[in-house]
Amino acid sequence: MLFHVRMDVTLPHDLDPNRRAELVQAERERTLELQKMGVLPHLWRVVGQYGDICVFDVPSNDELHAFLSSLPLREFMRVEVTPLATHPSDLTAQP
Repeated sequence: MLFHVRMDVTLPHDLDPNRRAELVQAERERTLELQKMGVLPHLWRVVGQYGDICVFDVPSNDELHAFLSSLPLREFMRVEVTPLATHPSDLTAQP
């Protein structure tokens, strides 16, 4: 199943700079793991914002929830999930 996921990050202004750096590095590492696993085939930065647009390819809602919950910055994210379906006019989806 494909999911369009918008993630907006808001880190507290008073977050210790060392903790911030640790979290950002851990987030980067986890994102690379998810890409290598094939569950995160598309990842884009939203221009001018601390946010991302992702496409996750996972078997179920529960697995998506588990992957999103595993993100180190999750507690600082606002996440919007939209399930996706193949469009009948998509040339890449035609046999």
